[in-house]
Amino acid sequence: MTSGQAAGVLLVHAHPDDESITTGVTMAACVAAGVPVTLVTCTLGEEGEVIPASLAHLAADRDNALGPFRAGELAAAMRALGVTDHRFLGGAGRWSDSGMRGVPQNDRPSAFWRADVDEAGAALAEVIAEVRPRVLITYDPNGGYGHPDHIQAHRVAMRGAELAAPRHRIARLLWNCAPRSVVHARLAELRAAGPGRFGGVADAGDVPGVVADGEVALAVVGTDGQVAAKAAAMAAHATQIDVDGAVFALSNGLAQPLWETEYYRLAAGEPVPPGARDIFAGLAR
Repeated sequence: MTSGQAAGVLLVHAHPDDESITTGVTMAACVAAGVPVTLVTCTLGEEGEVIPASLAHLAADRDNALGPFRAGELAAAMRALGVTDHRFLGGAGRWSDSGMRGVPQNDRPSAFWRADVDEAGAALAEVIAEVRPRVLITYDPNGGYGHPDHIQAHRVAMRGAELAAPRHRIARLLWNCAPRSVVHARLAELRAAGPGRFGGVADAGDVPGVVADGEVALAVVGTDGQVAAKAAAMAAHATQIDVDGAVFALSNGLAQPLWETEYYRLAAGEPVPPGARDIFAGLAR
């Protein structure tokens, strides 16, 4: 990635930690190239499950203090990645974490899942008009793995880009993904090596955005420094992610490889040249 191609990237994620797991290398690569990076997070992640026993009191069913704590974790993660422009959609706490599909929190009036897509999209359109990104990154229509807030983040991102178009048209919209063959191979390697201190190894269904290899438009391959920055950012989200070297687990305790390469599908906009490893590849300077 070269700074001559830099025109900015905007990432739209549902909760603190999502950005580091799926796009940490990409963000670090952009920062290293002098590319402006803006992260928009749609909720504080108040309903997340807490991994460390010492922080269990923060959970929604106890002190209900997880949201502000996760905002602090997000700030630490962005320092690790070198990202200075990170903001919450509509301001911190405007929309709340909806929880997993089918739980009562889905029906709260404040839940992001219940947000008016035009209203939330308009809030994002203001950010787009302000920072004028060349590339927008978010989830696929299923939110990668079906979480209501991830699905809604997809809808809001796409609507925001549409509403912003009269003032600024984004050149390329990308959805993060993972090629099926790579996911199966990496998980098989991890099973053969053993999960270490974790309780087992994840299945492909635990990895968000798994798609047929042919759907992948580009792969951002992290340098050692960028992968280290991603690992540090993930570790900063200590309530949600347990990082152990090149392996991590979420609250399910199942090991996954820390993905050193991040993959994307082309959702809209300018085509991606074959074999591209740069989210700006092929775009006019």
